Amino acid sequence: MGDGKDTTSDCTGPLGRRQFMQVGALALGGLTLPQVLAARAASGNHSKRTSVIMLYQHGGASQLETYDLKPDAPTATRSQFDPIATNVPGMDICEHFPLQAKNADKFSIVRSLHHEMSSHTDGGITVLTGKAPLVADPTSQSKSAHPDFGSVASKSLGTGPNVMPPYVAIPQKPYMTRPTYLGLHHGAFEVGDPSVKGFRAPHVGIAAGKDGKRLGDRKTLIDQLDRIRRTEDLRGNLAGTDQFRELAFEMLTSPESAKAFNLSEESDVLRDRYGRHLWGQACLLARRLAEAGTSVINIYFNTPKTGQEFTNWDDHPGNAGREGHFAKFMKIRLPYMDQALATLIEDIHSRDLQRQILVVVVGEFGRTPAMRYGVPNRSYGRDHWPQAYSALVAGGSLKMGQVVGATNSKSEYPTASPYTPQDLLATIYHHLGIDHSQTFDDFRGRPVHILSEAKPIAELI
Repeated sequence: MGDGKDTTSDCTGPLGRRQFMQVGALALGGLTLPQVLAARAASGNHSKRTSVIMLYQHGGASQLETYDLKPDAPTATRSQFDPIATNVPGMDICEHFPLQAKNADKFSIVRSLHHEMSSHTDGGITVLTGKAPLVADPTSQSKSAHPDFGSVASKSLGTGPNVMPPYVAIPQKPYMTRPTYLGLHHGAFEVGDPSVKGFRAPHVGIAAGKDGKRLGDRKTLIDQLDRIRRTEDLRGNLAGTDQFRELAFEMLTSPESAKAFNLSEESDVLRDRYGRHLWGQACLLARRLAEAGTSVINIYFNTPKTGQEFTNWDDHPGNAGREGHFAKFMKIRLPYMDQALATLIEDIHSRDLQRQILVVVVGEFGRTPAMRYGVPNRSYGRDHWPQAYSALVAGGSLKMGQVVGATNSKSEYPTASPYTPQDLLATIYHHLGIDHSQTFDDFRGRPVHILSEAKPIAELI
C-alpha cells in the first residue's frame, strides 16, 4: 500500500490512489456504512436495488413531433411528421420512431404533463427537483434551492452494491440543479462522453497537484480529505468519520465499480445496435451502471453526436436556415433517439431487468401548438410550452403498453388525467423505494419535504 505505484493502466482494474484523489466527486455517496444500511432499511428497499435511467431532453422536445401527434389539426398546428402505428393498438407515435413502435408494449406514454415555468432553467428545476423556483427567472440563470431527484436518491439510499456511485450524470450534470442542503457529496458524478475512443471514468484534478506524487500512501489520502473538508466551499458538507473515508475510498478503488464503467466488455454487435454515438453509448453505459447498482443515471439527452450543430431540443423558429429544425434537424435527431432508446428497452428486457430498472424520457416542457416563421430567415419552429407535454416511461414494474392522459385537439392543455412533474417524480420515488413525504433539514435546520404535494401516476402503478 505504501509504494505509491499506480496499478491501473487500463479501466478494467480498480482506480489507483492517485486517481482516487483526482476524481472531482470523491465523496460520492458520503454516508458511513451504518448509515447506508440504515437508509436502505428505512426505505423498505433492502431486499432489492432499483434504478432509474432518465433521458433528460434539455431544451424541451416537441410533443407534437414525438408522442402526441395531431394529424387532423389545422396546418399551423399539426405535426410536421406523420404518425405510425405501434404494436399496441391505438398508440400512434412519430414516423421517425419505427424501432420504438415495435416495442410499444414495453413502455407507456404520459401525454398530460403540465406546469407553469416557461424558461429552460426554471422548467428544468421544476421537473428535476419537484419544486418550482419561488421567483421565475426569464434570463434562465437561476439555480435550484433544493436538490434534484438524483441527489435525493444518493442521500436516501447511499452507495450501491459493489460500492457503486449512487448518482451518475452522462456526459454532464444538469446545469440548473445543485445538491444544496444535502451536501456536495450527493451531487452527480459526471463521466463525460462514453462514445469517445478509450473512454474511462474521468479523473479531474482536485487538491492533488499536477502529478499527484504526494498521494502515494493511505495517510496522505486521509490528510487530503481532511483539508478538503476544511475548505470554505465544502464546509459542513463533507463531515464524516473514518467509516465515511473508508467507504469513499473503497468506492473509487473497487474493481467492480471500475468494471461497470468498462464498455469494452460489451460485444461490438451490441455496441453497434445502441449506436456508436453519444446517446447510444450513454444508454449502454447507463444500463451497465444500473445493473451494477447505481440508483440514478441522468443522461443529459441534448446533442446525440459530438460537434453536431443544431441538434438540441430547443426548436425555436429562426434557429437555423430556411428549412429550420423541423424540416431538417429533427430528421437527424429523432433516428438517433429511436436507435438508442429502443435498444436500451430491448436490452433491459433481454436481461430480465425490467423490474429493477425504470427508464424515463422527459424534458422541461413541450413546444407551442402553433408553428410560426422566424425572423429574418423565415424558418419554421415552435416556442416553449409548459402547459402540455409528454413523457415516456418503461419498466420499473409499472403498467406498460398504454397511453396515460390526453390533450385537446391542438395539444394546448390536458383534457384527461392531468399530471404534474411532481407526480412523475413521485412515480420515480415509488420505484426507488423512497418515501417522498419524508423531510430533510435545509441550511437553517428547517424540515423540507422531498415532495410536498404529489402522488404517483395512478394508471402506471
